[in-house]
Amino acid sequence: MIAAPRAWCLCLALVAALAGCGRAAREAAPADRAVPIAPRAVADRGVVLAVGTSLTAGYGLPDPDLAYPGLLEKRVEEAGLPYRVVNAGVSGETSAGALRRMDWLLRQKVDVFVLETGANDALRGQDPAGTRANIDAILTRAAAQSPPPRLVLLGMKAPPNFGAVYGRGFDAIYPDLARKHGAVLVPFVLEGVAGIPRLNQADGIHPTEEGQRKMADLVWAAVEPLLRPAAR
Repeated sequence: MIAAPRAWCLCLALVAALAGCGRAAREAAPADRAVPIAPRAVADRGVVLAVGTSLTAGYGLPDPDLAYPGLLEKRVEEAGLPYRVVNAGVSGETSAGALRRMDWLLRQKVDVFVLETGANDALRGQDPAGTRANIDAILTRAAAQSPPPRLVLLGMKAPPNFGAVYGRGFDAIYPDLARKHGAVLVPFVLEGVAGIPRLNQADGIHPTEEGQRKMADLVWAAVEPLLRPAAR
């Protein structure tokens, strides 16, 4: 995890931008937007579903396929694994918004469920108990599929402006729920990216293509073992 002041400041700026860019993104992509569902021709391919905010959606990149879900798709193809990766990111979304989308998103069978949410909750100073309850409900809903998907939870850090007590309560959500649900945990999805100017766009907040590649490295390390035959 990153604890350096520079990274914490970046995290604070990040959650501000995640919400700031949300309105336009939501207008362009409503909560029930058409996330691709596998046609019959590729029905034999498994699905890795990536649910998240602008970090997942690829806000500010020239092509959404340059965000980490698209990069995971390329790695899946290169490895010859029978999966496709679906990017279900919505910029500015809170954990409550992600929960509202679950029934629609889970109309398709999912083999690996990747969840990145909660940063915008922290920006608004929402009670960590509410964020915890939403993420808990999302993971519970995902696991209700039969057979249940493997779960991957991407951690986020609270901004420092709400104080240490709030930060401890928020930061504990991710390891606690990963243990509860048997999910693979990425402790901080911006590890090695936050606070490094060359890895962030001109706003100093959203990862560049190179930054997204580093995020993809973290997520791939968690996801790739789950796609191998021994994990099925």
